[in-house]
Amino acid sequence: MTTATTMKTRLAGPLKHLPVIALGLLMIYPVLWLIASSFKPNQLIFSDPSLWPATFTLDNYKNGWAGFQGISFGRFFANSFVISILSVLGNVITCSLAAFAFARLKFSFGKLWFALMLVTIMLPYHVTLVPQYVIFNELHWINTYYPLVLPKWLATDSFFILLMVQFIRGIPKDLDESATIDGCNYKQIYFRIMLPLLTPALITTAIFTFIWTWDDFFSQMIYLSDIRLFTVQLGIRALFDPSGSSDWGALLAMSALSLLPITAVFLVFQRYFLEGIATTGLK
Repeated sequence: MTTATTMKTRLAGPLKHLPVIALGLLMIYPVLWLIASSFKPNQLIFSDPSLWPATFTLDNYKNGWAGFQGISFGRFFANSFVISILSVLGNVITCSLAAFAFARLKFSFGKLWFALMLVTIMLPYHVTLVPQYVIFNELHWINTYYPLVLPKWLATDSFFILLMVQFIRGIPKDLDESATIDGCNYKQIYFRIMLPLLTPALITTAIFTFIWTWDDFFSQMIYLSDIRLFTVQLGIRALFDPSGSSDWGALLAMSALSLLPITAVFLVFQRYFLEGIATTGLK
């Protein structure tokens, strides 16, 4: 092989990745601009388009963290963590129980109930919003965390049930039969066999639930009006003033901070997340 051919071979690999790298930089540019602008003074945020601040300041983070009406953003972050963690626990527990029932137990009209569960995936959230609001209002749960958390403890997220059902169907039934011969009942099979093997799917469910709940704005806006109950998303929205006097530096600073939890969760559990997606439904 000649020297020229060797050079072409070595350059072929990196050149193939250039379009992907360029597309990746294009997609991540808004995030980079957000982070860079959070360190700029207000007067330079829209006048200085560079990603490297000409004037570096931390005042945006100090002003943003101070919050408003005497409530700091620390309170909003704590509220978001409470809702997200409770939602994660609810989905992981109840969706895994429902998936185990659909995948392993035999009961009357099981296939019908499973089909109805799948149909709910096709329903947009806005279709069920009004009846849900009426129910929660009758229960006097408006302006509380119950409408945001309680549905997660009732296995209402059909997507995660389907994900776990497909994962459980990939687990040999011989394990269940062997455990039954050894004297295990369904409860023991669920806790001793299914849950350990379901770890990748459970972590995938936890990651998606945490990210979707943390980023949720619409539901929180509908059910929460007390500033003491505000989440990060509602706090950031409250910093925006339609009249044009918004503190853009503080708003961008808190927006940048709001990305840290979901980024950390994804990076820490990335390996399990990919494993759960890759192995779901495999026989």
